[in-house]
Amino acid sequence: MALRARQRCHTLLTGLLALASAAVLATAAPAQAADTWTEVGSDRVDPLTESQGLASVEVPAHSANRYTGIGTIPLSVSGRGWNHVGDPDASYDGHYIEPYQADSGGAKMFRVQAPDGTWSEYVHTLGPGEALNNSFVAVTPGGRWMVSGEWGTMTRLLVHPTPGVHPDTSPSANLPWSSTIRLDRAVRDVQGCDFLTGTALLCSSDDPAGTLFGMTKPLLRIDLSAEPGATDVTGRVTALRQLPLRSSCSGRFETEGIDYDRRTGTLRVIVLSPGFCVLTDSKTYRFTRS
Repeated sequence: MALRARQRCHTLLTGLLALASAAVLATAAPAQAADTWTEVGSDRVDPLTESQGLASVEVPAHSANRYTGIGTIPLSVSGRGWNHVGDPDASYDGHYIEPYQADSGGAKMFRVQAPDGTWSEYVHTLGPGEALNNSFVAVTPGGRWMVSGEWGTMTRLLVHPTPGVHPDTSPSANLPWSSTIRLDRAVRDVQGCDFLTGTALLCSSDDPAGTLFGMTKPLLRIDLSAEPGATDVTGRVTALRQLPLRSSCSGRFETEGIDYDRRTGTLRVIVLSPGFCVLTDSKTYRFTRS
């Protein structure tokens, strides 16, 4: 009787383990399939004007894609110390936003072009412990909130009211740091993010070490507990794939900005080639979800 009881117990345990395993696979498989991004093409990058970031603009209709690089910084802006521009973004109502930083630190600047073509500047005074880097901006689909990024190894992203869109912003007032996205694991050297949905970001990391996710230069997905706003939310980080690292030159590649165009479902990421080849075969790679 004891033997039969042990056999029944073993059979029951085996069945429960099989059911649990099947449940895990059933839950994981759709997420894995949904997060597969396949390279479908590439375009050459101009290292002077397209080397930092890019954004698709929906309004006005048929607007050209926008790019940033050292050659796109107006002299009137660089002459005041704002000598680095990061990865831009555009709200769904047509406001185009570029993030700037200065070597002097103390503040960041967001340069905004309204749909009517006029420009304005919004300055954010650094908060306690905030790095001076202003690597990117990503506007939420609703438009009222904007995510920005620092540099190095970080466990957070910063949330601001979107300058020029949120009614509580003004060029004459400090643009506040309203809340934080608290990440479940560290990320390194994030160069750009863009919203895939209201609660999911795709981000390009320039991580040269590969110790955080088992790969260098990863494409990351960050799933949020809620849409960003005035209160903190959490973010679950997943590495989806390594970004393409192909060049006629050997050495260190640099991953730059990212853009997701919801109209076409196309994801684009800038990757700069090493050494002299930064001038000849740097690329904006295009991906679609499969």
